[in-house]
Amino acid sequence: MAWFKRNKEGITTSTSDKMEVPEGLWVRCSNCKTLYTSDDLMRNNYVCDRCSHHERIGSAEYFSLIFDAQKYEELNADLQSGDPLGFTDTKKYTDRVSATQKATGLKDAIRTAKGQLEGQPLVIAAMDFSFIGGSMGSVMGEKIARAIDVAIAEKAGFMIISKSGGARMMEAGYSLMQMAKVSGKLGQLSAAKLPYISYLTDPTTGGVTASFAMLGDINIAEPGALIAFAGPRVVKETIGRDLPEGFQTSEFLLEHGFLDYIIERTELRQTLGLSLKLFFNWSQKFVF
Repeated sequence: MAWFKRNKEGITTSTSDKMEVPEGLWVRCSNCKTLYTSDDLMRNNYVCDRCSHHERIGSAEYFSLIFDAQKYEELNADLQSGDPLGFTDTKKYTDRVSATQKATGLKDAIRTAKGQLEGQPLVIAAMDFSFIGGSMGSVMGEKIARAIDVAIAEKAGFMIISKSGGARMMEAGYSLMQMAKVSGKLGQLSAAKLPYISYLTDPTTGGVTASFAMLGDINIAEPGALIAFAGPRVVKETIGRDLPEGFQTSEFLLEHGFLDYIIERTELRQTLGLSLKLFFNWSQKFVF
């Protein structure tokens, strides 16, 4: 004899009575597929605590992670691209920029800000891959150049957080000019005896890698980041050979001397703070 007897077949719940799970409440690690609440992943700086995979994040998250008490002043926030070439591919460049601005809430692929890290002055330029693949255009070069001017004027450390697919093809030569422009401004920063920390994240490729991303006084990277000029698929198709395991990852570059060290995002703030304190304490004791 059954303990329970169904009076009606199936479960009937009206649509109005159904409970919907809020969108964005749960996320999966893109590497090991572990399920997290959005809040848990955010509290761990978007790093999976099972496989240590670093999810891609944007400038806002890096600013909040690095600056003291999450307080900072954004610089040149309204600077945005023109269209000097009148470029059109599948759509007009101006239309593509406008659509991306609407979708992301960003003006371009980089934001700059100043604040403090453990009491030391710091200016940061952080790229956003969600804006046309973090591509380097004239706005990126100009915002970095102006941020360096602020760092020099305020005797602050300077940091670029790279996350880019390379030059923005819609700006052609204007884009490529930014490689030399930023490199020249970094020379002025060096002449002022101020530190430049280059932090390479996934992915850092193309003209960004070929210029200012590799010019840091300290070159550091996140674990597992793709760092290259041409990506591994392009290289493989060009030379017609299989590539070494882990080719063009941050670990591969560290092993071959292109990086100083790799930092877990959860340790970034502490390590950067120590680096700045060591630099400023050292510079005060010695006359150049």
